[in-house]
Amino acid sequence: MWTYQHSDFLVHQIPALENNYIYVVADKHSDNVLVIDPALAELVRDACKQLNITPSHILNTHHHWDHTDGNAQLVAWYGCEVVGNAADTKRIPHISKTIHAGESFDIGSLHIQSLDATGHTIGHIVYVIDDALFCGDTLFGAGCGRLFEGSFAQMWTTLQSLAALDEQTKIYCAHEYTLANLSFANSVDGNNPELQARIIKDTQTRNMKLPTIPSSIGLEKHTNPMLRALDDDFCSAYNPGKTPLEVFTDIRSKRNVW
Repeated sequence: MWTYQHSDFLVHQIPALENNYIYVVADKHSDNVLVIDPALAELVRDACKQLNITPSHILNTHHHWDHTDGNAQLVAWYGCEVVGNAADTKRIPHISKTIHAGESFDIGSLHIQSLDATGHTIGHIVYVIDDALFCGDTLFGAGCGRLFEGSFAQMWTTLQSLAALDEQTKIYCAHEYTLANLSFANSVDGNNPELQARIIKDTQTRNMKLPTIPSSIGLEKHTNPMLRALDDDFCSAYNPGKTPLEVFTDIRSKRNVW
């Protein structure tokens, strides 16, 4: 488990399954503790016992089992309120507070902004808490989620909205896919010096068995091939005459078979 300081909260990062991350967000000014995408309840229980905190809420980004399997047991143990997209009411286990994409709400001292993140699934949302983005399977280190339900156009719209966040925003995604994504990125953007520097740094980080996450919006805009279509010069060099959506679609399609 790793812990990161923010002004009004702590983020505890718990590795789970083969490559998942569960996040426990502890409000510094109240007893509220948010669990984001709990893949395994037992890992959350053990971490919270170690930290001497008690989960009060679960925030789900989408319905996939490796983000929701811990819901039932955490509700049974702690009586957690389960927050999720109203559009996913029938697919998120034990959902008890529904919100609509784009809606904001408060828990304790924390102001939470939800954003529509359709693409990986229909109904996927992300949560922004101050300078932290909890984005599930939407934006990864040097990549983005596969399109299981949404379209390329929907995912591109989502990625543009996330890229518009402040560049210092920390990205807490749900999987450690960074090195594999960087290998692919090198095949489509190999002349990018910032990408080359990231490959060296993140490889060293993983060799030390440390997470490459959190990342930042700024880093992803400069090194993530799924966001490089935001750069007109990159698009012109990659495939002259193609729109940013067409460039993104081509890159995401290539990643599917990499």
